[in-house]
Amino acid sequence: MTLFEILNFNRELIKRLQSVGFKPDDCRYIELYNDYERMHRQGDKVTYIVSALSEKYDVSERKIYSIIKRFGTHCTSGAV
Repeated sequence: MTLFEILNFNRELIKRLQSVGFKPDDCRYIELYNDYERMHRQGDKVTYIVSALSEKYDVSERKIYSIIKRFGTHCTSGAV
C-alpha cells in the first residue's frame, strides 16, 4: 500500500483531526501524556511531573506544558 492510498482511504478522518487542531507529530507524545495523567491521578504535583517526564522522554519542560495544554483541550469542532 502506498502513502497516497493510506491518505486517500483515511482522508475523512484526517480532515476531522485537522479541524480540531491535530498535528501529526502529536502521535509521538501519546505515551508521555498517558504517564502525565497517571502521575496526576496519583497526586503528583504538575511541576514534578513535568520535570520527570522531561528527563524520561528527553523533551523540554516548555514542550511538555504545551502538550499537556493541547491534549487536555476539549474538541469543539462541529465536524467531529
